[in-house]
Amino acid sequence: MPRFEYDVTRHHADTFRELTFYCSDQGQCALDAVPQEQADVLKALLNQRGWEGWELVQLAFGDNGLIAFWKRAIRG
Repeated sequence: MPRFEYDVTRHHADTFRELTFYCSDQGQCALDAVPQEQADVLKALLNQRGWEGWELVQLAFGDNGLIAFWKRAIRG
């Protein structure tokens, strides 16, 4: 049976200010409003952690940024 280790990383809103906060006053959010540069920042984070063997489990967005939950198989 595979075994896993987990990691939780926090990323401040300054890094993802336009990725996490593109919602109207009525609470309607649209992904097409996210600038490509902000999507690229998230892609770089995902690729970096992926190269280290981590798999993204969940992203949670909040007022102060986002938190990412990761897992990877334990070898041996």
